[in-house]
Amino acid sequence: KMLSGGNFLQSLQNFNKDTINDEVVELLQPYFEMPDYTLEVAKKVCGNVAGLCSWTKAMSAYYSINKEVLPLKANLAVQERRLEDANESKNQAQALLDAKNAELNKVRKLYDDAMREKKDLENDADTCKRRMVAAKTLIDGLGGEKVRWTEQSKEFKAQIERLAGDVLMATGFLSYCGPFNQEYRQLLLRNWQSENKSRSIPYTHNLDLISMLAEKTTIAEWNLQ
Repeated sequence: KMLSGGNFLQSLQNFNKDTINDEVVELLQPYFEMPDYTLEVAKKVCGNVAGLCSWTKAMSAYYSINKEVLPLKANLAVQERRLEDANESKNQAQALLDAKNAELNKVRKLYDDAMREKKDLENDADTCKRRMVAAKTLIDGLGGEKVRWTEQSKEFKAQIERLAGDVLMATGFLSYCGPFNQEYRQLLLRNWQSENKSRSIPYTHNLDLISMLAEKTTIAEWNLQ
């Protein structure tokens, strides 16, 4: 009656093999030891019986093998969980490493910028130092000229003040003294000096009109003649 049931084959196909235990296999063992509990004998009785006989032996064999495989499966599941945990830890560590590398790159950029700015400042400082040394050298060199420049400035100012009287006498010399000798020329100059003095016109008392009116090279050529 059970073999002829419509759901019997489906129940065998959906049978949960992991529910087989030692007790079930022990109960089946006496049947397996019977001499007529074989596939050949079952085929002579009924095809369905032969299939059931083969199925029960297969389940017993599966249980025997599965007893050794189950610990391996359990260990595999544990190792897989460990692997998942390790991968998760690795991913977290990698994310942390990436974040630290990004921070390190920023710090390196700041360091490089700071070192570049430091180098620029050192170069500017060296340039400024060289300019200061050159300026000091120039100032020291020009320090000795200060007295001379001050005296020359005063002399230039005095020359400007006497310029009107000196030009007046030089003009008179060019205009009137040409035909006369040296003695009469000196007399005319003394008269013009007295005239300047009476009119309060500043002039150079020891004015050398020849040096004033002629170039030094021309005077040297005259002396060579």
